Amino acid sequence: MASLSINETTTYRWSFEEDVTNYRAAGIQNMGVWRRKLSDFGEAKAADLLEESNMRVSCLFWVGGFTGSDGRSYKESVDDAAETLKTAAEIGAKTVIVYSGGRAGHTFNHARRLVKGALAELATRADQLDLTLALEPMHPGCADGWTFLTSLDETLGLLDEIASPRVKLVFDTYHLGQQPEAVDRIEQIASRVALVQLGDAKETPDGEQNRCLLGQGVVPLAQIVAALTAGGYDGHYDVETLGEDVEAIDYRELIENAKRVYADLLG
Repeated sequence: MASLSINETTTYRWSFEEDVTNYRAAGIQNMGVWRRKLSDFGEAKAADLLEESNMRVSCLFWVGGFTGSDGRSYKESVDDAAETLKTAAEIGAKTVIVYSGGRAGHTFNHARRLVKGALAELATRADQLDLTLALEPMHPGCADGWTFLTSLDETLGLLDEIASPRVKLVFDTYHLGQQPEAVDRIEQIASRVALVQLGDAKETPDGEQNRCLLGQGVVPLAQIVAALTAGGYDGHYDVETLGEDVEAIDYRELIENAKRVYADLLG
């Protein structure tokens, strides 16, 4: 059954403990965990707090950088991802978000081979831990440094070659929802979506991500959610809201807005 989740990047300045406490107070039962906050709080303590609070983890955010764009070697990135999969299992996550890394001076085909090799290797570990790796494409206007995958076709093509049920797609409405060619195909590819991230925007990304309150932008959220539902998607809708348009808004207001919009979209 579909469910609402709040990603910890939405409440950027709150600590892990504050996130858990305030999400539960707002009636939220699912959260997208950010590795930075998890590490700051302590993984063992976090697992205990999540269990005590009856809080479920929609996803762990993030692993990747297999192209070396963040300064790590290929082996360092793969080893980090493998360890993070263990952490994900320990905190009860079922999905781990993956960013490929930028081109980093590689040809497109070589960067693609690096990511394909990493995901094929990690898929075996994910299967052992009952986890799904969710590869996220981004809008070309803000993908630099994060990923060279900027279209649905590029991402699905890579998933086809890996051919593992443990490697799927993140459909972030902020990124793919502003690409009509992707929106038109949602119902067809819904079974390949591991996680939906809900984001909205008033204009096309240009550099840094700048998301607005859900329902106040140009992203066709109702059309997207209807197509996902028609295609059989019934997983988490993880709300990710960050950028200049929302940075001054009280986090409790962001959460309440997310609840209202989610209720409107999914009843």
